Amino acid sequence: MSSTVEQRQATVKTYQINTKDTGSPEVQVALLTQRINELTEHLKQHRKDHHSRRGLVLMASKRNRLLRYLAKADRQRYLDLIGRLGLRK
Repeated sequence: MSSTVEQRQATVKTYQINTKDTGSPEVQVALLTQRINELTEHLKQHRKDHHSRRGLVLMASKRNRLLRYLAKADRQRYLDLIGRLGLRK
């Protein structure tokens, strides 16, 4: 099941830098991580859903590109973000 508007707004509010921030790398990575986790749970039940698996791979690679950008731009923000999200790098 996809995330609700309230869940997405809560995620944005948690990871935003200022009150009007919705597009910073931190917010984008947090939203992608939320969608990746939901899709991973879906694929545990529906193993033959290859179309959704492709979407998962695309989302994971986009998140990886955003994390690489953040690591180059500001290493401390990158380390804080992966710590808060529980990602391993």
